[in-house]
Amino acid sequence: MIKVLIIDDSAVIRNLLTEILNEAGDIEVVGTAQDPIFAFNKIKNLQPDVLTLDVEMPRMDGLSFLDQLMKTNPLPVVMVSALTQKGCETTLKALELGAVDYVSKPAIDVSSGVIALADEIIKKVRIAAKAKVRVIGKDQGLAHAGFKQGVLANGQGKKDLVQSASGLDTRKMATTDMIVAIGASTGGTQAITEVITRLPESTPGIVIVQHMPPVFTRSFADRLNAISKLDVKEAKTGDRVLTGTALIAPGDKHMTIKRNGAMYYVDIGDGPMVNYVRPSVDVLFRSVAKYAGKNAVGVILTGMGEDGARGLLEMKEAGAHTVAQDEASSIVFGMPKKAIEMGAADKVVPLDEMSKTIIDNV
Repeated sequence: MIKVLIIDDSAVIRNLLTEILNEAGDIEVVGTAQDPIFAFNKIKNLQPDVLTLDVEMPRMDGLSFLDQLMKTNPLPVVMVSALTQKGCETTLKALELGAVDYVSKPAIDVSSGVIALADEIIKKVRIAAKAKVRVIGKDQGLAHAGFKQGVLANGQGKKDLVQSASGLDTRKMATTDMIVAIGASTGGTQAITEVITRLPESTPGIVIVQHMPPVFTRSFADRLNAISKLDVKEAKTGDRVLTGTALIAPGDKHMTIKRNGAMYYVDIGDGPMVNYVRPSVDVLFRSVAKYAGKNAVGVILTGMGEDGARGLLEMKEAGAHTVAQDEASSIVFGMPKKAIEMGAADKVVPLDEMSKTIIDNV
């Protein structure tokens, strides 16, 4: 049985989550807490396998609690956050701090909305129970937020920087028609943040698919833009894939690349779900294989399922360099594992070496 502790200041939500999870059969809610202060004592006594965590609570907010938890007693955490601009920004911070996943409860008619999300809640708790909790170090995640502030304080802009995070002289890395394609799912916001914030401004254009809802992708892009040397944005049709830029597929939309001469640009569309998701990593990778071929690097990061594995194989067969995250550093070793099993990855590397691997291959 998966033992769960629910942390939420709403008695209604605590009761609903308890009912939903206990009916799953393989999950037992061993306790609830109305705020993080109560939760600390219950964690010690009940030894839960997974926590569900609200973000706005009395006495201590969810982020402060999560930060302390990951430093003292790391546990898999599933955030339960309202699907609002403020809510998704908070959730993204929580993912950077080490939360495994999140459930986006509606901002209105919450009770009915939570009931409608029962299958998703159960699924994500099960995934979290198997996840490898990864503590974010001081040089990663939120710590990067001070980077851009320091640069601006010194009178420099992003494009004026010469030294990369790995100490390389980025003036020697000028590129023409290379492209980097990255795909991820569960645990991907942490992984992508670590990769992107370590890349220099002269990195070839990057296109990214991260499984998340529409409101979250824009906030995620804005957040990455604020803490990295690259210009990061949520993609729209016609956006060019340029050196020093990263484009993130909008939630619930597929993203493909097209080529006009030496110019790459993206196309955003609806289309049916692929591998039960939209955006799909496979859809992006296949377009990169078609239009970029050997002038591309494909990267598949942590995530549940197998989305991206076949697309990465197509990229490899088209001559691209392909890389998969290793098991030890993956929160969920699903997508990379499938790609490795299919022979789609030229290299398998830990997350802390991924940025250097990308640089070496472009």
